[in-house]
Amino acid sequence: MIPIRDNIPARSYPYINILLIWLNFIGFALQLAAGDRLQDFLYIFGTVPARVTNWQTPLDWLPLVTSMFMHGGWMHLLGNMLFLWIFGDNVEDRMGHYRYVLFYMATGILAGLTQVAMSPDATVPGIGASGAIAAVMGAYYVLHPRARVTALIFWFFLIDIVELPAVFYIGFWFLIQFVSGFLALPGMRESSGGVAWWAHIGGFVAGFVLVHLFKRREERPRFADEYRPY
Repeated sequence: MIPIRDNIPARSYPYINILLIWLNFIGFALQLAAGDRLQDFLYIFGTVPARVTNWQTPLDWLPLVTSMFMHGGWMHLLGNMLFLWIFGDNVEDRMGHYRYVLFYMATGILAGLTQVAMSPDATVPGIGASGAIAAVMGAYYVLHPRARVTALIFWFFLIDIVELPAVFYIGFWFLIQFVSGFLALPGMRESSGGVAWWAHIGGFVAGFVLVHLFKRREERPRFADEYRPY
């Protein structure tokens, strides 16, 4: 299911969300510029669990941040940015610009640490904004339980556009991540397909929980007609 839009208009301009999207494109451009040294680039700036668990200097933890602005290809990048574009503006709206950027960075780091905890000896670098975006989705789930998401659905050879409750869409997405993460555990499957499922799970849970610390207190409307239906 590919999200197209939601039905919650943001009341403020999402400066931080747009900035984060641009930073992801810039990070990907730097990857492309690395050329033949791309593998070295990924190992330096990507999160290598074994390096984090056996850290020598604080710099060994820096990739938990830099890896959030790197991607494995155009589809990986564009898919992540689509989700961030649709769900991030409403979360920023409810948190405010400064709280949102702190929330995004903190939960992205927690997502990376979750993946490290599940595979502490792995030497393959992890990259992508998926963990932080999963946190945004977890926050959206809490903040806008009555929202609806328009999505592109593929039914075998048929394509359809449907409108779904956000709690169903995001809940189903999280279920897929959880099942995939469970199947990727040692002894269950040899490979997780190159996807850091536990970063998604850890990010979503972090966002679901920490949103209560970062959201602004909503002012009650003075008149009944100021209420906006979801």
